[in-house]
Amino acid sequence: MRICLMSNLFPKILIVEDDKNMGYLLKENMKLAGLSPVLCSDGIEGLKKFHSYPFALCILDIMLPGKDGLYLAEEIKKSNKDMPILFLTAKSQDEDKIAGFKAGCDDYVTKPFNIEELLLRIRVILRREHKSRDEKKQEILSFGNLTLNCEERKLRIGETVKNLSTKESELLKVLAINENKVVSRSKILTAVWGQDDYYVSKSLDVYLNKIRKLLSEYPNIEIMNVHGFGYKLYVKYD
Repeated sequence: MRICLMSNLFPKILIVEDDKNMGYLLKENMKLAGLSPVLCSDGIEGLKKFHSYPFALCILDIMLPGKDGLYLAEEIKKSNKDMPILFLTAKSQDEDKIAGFKAGCDDYVTKPFNIEELLLRIRVILRREHKSRDEKKQEILSFGNLTLNCEERKLRIGETVKNLSTKESELLKVLAINENKVVSRSKILTAVWGQDDYYVSKSLDVYLNKIRKLLSEYPNIEIMNVHGFGYKLYVKYD
């Protein structure tokens, strides 16, 4: 059974495994799965390789010559706290698993393992990371000459920064993601308040007025009413 993880993308995977046969097996199966594996046989070499390429995932054996996998994981996390790590090890005791997770691993596979199961675990991690990156991209939105930092709830134009409330930021985010598109009133209410009823509908009107006041000094940006349906963040570009 061939499991194609992310065809045409060839994400680069660091493998640090001192068992030559296991390393070869992992490398060849990952190539077949559409990955780009880089194999190292000890922790020192693995750390050097990590700093040489942009990896999507690190797969580390715990028992390694030079520097063990726990040390390597800690060093990798110091350099990139968001780098996903999967441990391969012959150890199965709970304290070893706990030590692995404390070192920053995202998953843990005990030898011997099924290669197809391992590839499926890799796919789960890569999909999750891909989704996380997409969500982070949505945390900073630009429309017209304005920038909205959703996480910090700040609206910026040049050096001028305006602080927003949580609901103002969430409401403006929904409209900005759908710039120059009509968004139904019901969709806005559900996205920002989690429900569509009479009381939260009144709150929406209040926050729309607040945001309109914030945007009033920018003539190329306007929140438009679409009668009987919803709203549109209209942005006019020169």
